[in-house]
Amino acid sequence: MAVKIKTHAGTIDIANDVISTVVGGAATDNYGVVGMASHNPVRDGFNQILRRENYSKGVVVRQLDNGISVDVNIIVSYGTKISEVCKSVQQKVKYNLESMLGISASSVNVFVQGVRVVSD
Repeated sequence: MAVKIKTHAGTIDIANDVISTVVGGAATDNYGVVGMASHNPVRDGFNQILRRENYSKGVVVRQLDNGISVDVNIIVSYGTKISEVCKSVQQKVKYNLESMLGISASSVNVFVQGVRVVSD
């Protein structure tokens, strides 16, 4: 399923994989985020950190009348304030979707799938 945007010149179709890549890049770019997690951990493996080519497994995109709804599954770093990390992820995902793709996200839901101790 793709997101369809109607313009005066025609229709623009943006695939969910493109949206997932933009959302995953925005989410993992935040301080406190170790990586993306699968939205179905039983099938894809528990606490497995997804690589860039598999971001679509950690992002669920639903098209609504007034934009899109995005679910983001992340793994956070131990010792960070989870609520602040989630707020930062929400803001960055909404900004990147609007600036890169021209899509307004009506909701960005962040699900923390795990906490990891990161050794520097």
